[in-house]
Amino acid sequence: MITLHKLNGAEIVVNAELIETLEPGPQTVVHLATGNKVLVAEKADEVVSKVVEYRKAVNALGKAVNPIAGYERG
Repeated sequence: MITLHKLNGAEIVVNAELIETLEPGPQTVVHLATGNKVLVAEKADEVVSKVVEYRKAVNALGKAVNPIAGYERG
């Protein structure tokens, strides 16, 4: 999970494993595997950095993670 901020400054925690794509712009649009979209204040490269740090932490634990388990589209 990574911490991001909505445009109004509210903090949200997003499952980094569910992020499919990012749309850079004045605000970043985060597209999730669930079909949801989230507008965040962080720049796309900041989100990528947070995901990379998250993945490093997960990989250091040696646990395999299936990013879409339970969220597969029909």
